[in-house]
Amino acid sequence: MGREKIMKIFYTDIFVLPLPPGHHFPMEKYRLLRDRLIAENIAPLEDFVIPHAATDDEITQAHSPDYLRKIVSGYLTPQELRRLSLPWSQQLVERARRSSGATIEACRAALADGIAVNLAGGTHHAFRDRAEGYCVFNDAAVAARVMIAEGRVRRIAVIDCDVHQGNGTAAMLAADPDIFTFSMHGLKNFPHDKETSDLDIALEDGTDDAAYMEALRRGLEEAIGGFEPELVIYLAGADPFLDDRFGRLGLTMQGLYERDRLVLTFCLDHSIPVAVTMAGGYARSIEDTVGIHFQTVQTAAAMAADFAGIF
Repeated sequence: MGREKIMKIFYTDIFVLPLPPGHHFPMEKYRLLRDRLIAENIAPLEDFVIPHAATDDEITQAHSPDYLRKIVSGYLTPQELRRLSLPWSQQLVERARRSSGATIEACRAALADGIAVNLAGGTHHAFRDRAEGYCVFNDAAVAARVMIAEGRVRRIAVIDCDVHQGNGTAAMLAADPDIFTFSMHGLKNFPHDKETSDLDIALEDGTDDAAYMEALRRGLEEAIGGFEPELVIYLAGADPFLDDRFGRLGLTMQGLYERDRLVLTFCLDHSIPVAVTMAGGYARSIEDTVGIHFQTVQTAAAMAADFAGIF
């Protein structure tokens, strides 16, 4: 008899940022996503977990101590706040710590159970010493460094399928031979000045499902088949969707499902545990963004028993 199906789901939607009216960041999507997952019985309630707030020691595995102090104290210049595109508050600090804590815990749970999910995370524009694009702490970089520092794994791959390049992740981990960064993103999308990941696949505006999947297969062969990581952190951005306000690609809902299925199947076929994060999503209808994130978690849950069997 196989192991019991287990997939821990870490959530942070109870830590809400105060945003001005009309702000572009879709804070509500996180609560709506968890509500739908519970309503549709994707996992038992006991598998939904509030994560710890990432500690100073954990955060400074990837970020500079001076930057951490600046964020905690709120001593950000107007230019730094414009780059972040979020107002500073104590709630912002708490939310950022919890989001990184969720990815750390998802990695630990994945190593125990095969697969786990952070219903937030994917804050890949944060650099070692600066915030950018709604991203305060880079949860994937923090979690990857923590996993290696704790001696849990020796090699990790960050598979970033958000529509925007994971520029902060690429820059922060460029000197880490044991962490492979793969970003598949829009060529002409934010950020204007790209960093250099271990593997970058930049896609033209309007790229459709078939072309996207062909490129993704090539990338996974190198990032997973070639590098042979012992853990994958997967950024399952909803923003390659054809009706995303900031996306510029042409993926359908079905295409995004096939993307998730391909990434997770690749990990499963290579017996690699995976921690999934949601990353970006800015569809004109928030229900579309929630639906894309929902099917990512649903796909992961459907494969949880198979992942449990890799141990």
